[in-house]
Parts: sequence; C-alpha cells; structure tokens
Amino acid sequence: MPTYRCATCDRPMQWSGALPDLYPFCSKRCKLVDLGRWLREKHAIEYHPKPEERPEPPPPATPDDRP
Repeated sequence: MPTYRCATCDRPMQWSGALPDLYPFCSKRCKLVDLGRWLREKHAIEYHPKPEERPEPPPPATPDDRP
C-alpha cells in the first residue's frame, strides 16, 4: 500500500486508490496549522523580480496634489 508523510507533523499515511482530499496532510488540523504558518509568514516563496518586472514608483507628491 502506498504511503506519504504529512507535510506538517510528518506522520506516515497510507491510502489506496486516489489521493485523499487532505493530501499532503493527515488531518484538517494539520492543514490549518500549515495555513497559519503561511499567514504569519513563517513559510515564504522566494521571489526576486527582474528590473523590468518591478512597478514604477509614483511621482513625489507636490503641495498642489494634496486635497
């Protein structure tokens, strides 16, 4: 029987047929723990934009631009 390890708690999980709905997690709790880590920015995907992908900074505000 195939197995995988939970992405949060590393618990081994067995399954037969199609992958479980919670894959790669063993439970809804582990799925929510992982989401919380992303929201608190403990997980991140590194991205270094190329100079042409960076947005242009807005022009500095002048006294005439203020409401």
